[in-house]
Formats: sequence, C-alpha cells, structure tokens
Amino acid sequence: MPQERELFIQVRDLHQRFGRQQVLRGVNLKVYRGETLCLLGGSGGGKSVLIKHLCGLMRPWKGSVLIEGEDITDLPERALGPVRRKVSMMFQGGALFDSLSVGQNIAFPLREAGLRDRKEIDLRVSRALEIVRMPGQEKKMPADLSGGMRKRVALARAVVEKPVCVLYDEPHAGLDPITSASIDHLIKDLQADHNITNIVITHELRSVFRIADRVAFMKEGVISWHGTAEELGASKDPEIVEFVRGTPSDRQASEQDAPCIDTSG
Repeated sequence: MPQERELFIQVRDLHQRFGRQQVLRGVNLKVYRGETLCLLGGSGGGKSVLIKHLCGLMRPWKGSVLIEGEDITDLPERALGPVRRKVSMMFQGGALFDSLSVGQNIAFPLREAGLRDRKEIDLRVSRALEIVRMPGQEKKMPADLSGGMRKRVALARAVVEKPVCVLYDEPHAGLDPITSASIDHLIKDLQADHNITNIVITHELRSVFRIADRVAFMKEGVISWHGTAEELGASKDPEIVEFVRGTPSDRQASEQDAPCIDTSG
C-alpha cells in the first residue's frame, strides 16, 4: 500500500432501507487510492448493498458517497456514466450475457459508452483479455467456459474502460482453491501493475490474507471493525475470532450449550 495515502472514496453516515427493513445503519468508510480493501461479515450484513452505492447503482436513503471529493449521491443518471467508468463492478457470478461471445461481453460497456470505432473496440477487448490471461478467446461463448474462466471474462469486462477502482462481489464464490488463488493473483496484479484500487467482498479468508492491505468487518449494517490483515488474524475481539475460526465464541458456545429452563410455571 502506498506510503502517502490519497483518499479516493469516502462514505459518510450511509443509511439504506427497503420498506421497513433497514440494511445500512450509518456506514462510515474511507478507501485509499491503490489499495486492496476486503469487506468481511456475515450474510445479510449489508456488504453487497454498500458497494452498489459506490458506483451509483443504488441511491442512499440518508448519507453520502464521495468519489475523489465529488459527492455522487444526488447526481442524475446521465451524470453517473463517468463515475461508473472510474469505479467499475464485477458482479457476483460474473453476470455474463449468455447470448453474446466473450469479446461481445467485454465490449458491451464500451458500446454503451458510445464507442463505435471497431478497431479501437477490438484493441481494448484484446488488451483486457491479456490482463486476465485469456488472450485470443474473443469468439468463445460463455457456455464453453469453466467457472474460473467466466470470472476472468467478467473481470476483463470490468477493466476494459481502464477504471481507477474495481468492486468485486464474491469473486471466489463457487471456485476451487487453485482457481481462487489465480483470481487473487489477477487482483494483486491489477493493483501492482495498473494502480487499480480493489474493494473485494469475500468469505474466503485465505484470499483475505493473500490480497488485503486493509480489512473492514460489517455487522448489522455498520463497519464494526477495520484494520490490516495481520491485525485481523491477531484480533481478540470475540466476533472477529468467531468469524476467522468459523466457530462460535466461548461465550456464545456456552449460551448455546446451556440447558433450557422452563419458566412457564
């Protein structure tokens, strides 16, 4: 991580609700340019909802998101195009169009942005495939790809517009350990070779210790802990220990093992 940290994204008191369900309850978060930040936490903690606010896919109920000092919270949809070229997203499962070839999938955001020069599109698609180590695979269809290759194509689509930041929603989901490690190498290569800021939602702790410069832990709609990967591993916080070890804390275990006492009488 760079010694002189440049603030890239700032989340201020972010709240989100769906009907009566409040998902985000005042998230505050700073993301620095060129770092890899991993977002951890149990299911339903608000991680996916949070990162969708960082590229304008969702609007806050309350609070604000600043990208390089610009408040994007109330920007009209037409003004969010440059934001999304700057902050790209790799969706959970890849979200490829099955009816389009690999090359067409990767070219999709370029065409949506109005690029019409066929040679320029082909060049950018080719370069994106080289970055994810799949050169020459433009004509293949998604159905012909393994799970790991689909993730690589999704990543190529996320970087084809040369973003400053990539958001990853569970990039390791459904992958074996070897393929997960290859995705981690790509994430770190993007950081090292292209100075791309990475924000990664994952439950794969091996990956966290491989790639994270910093870790933020979400619980019940807020950031309840943040620190380095080393600090995560050394933490004595019962909730962090439980998450890292994958077992209940001693207090919770004792509560779960305690006999049920009938107080109805």
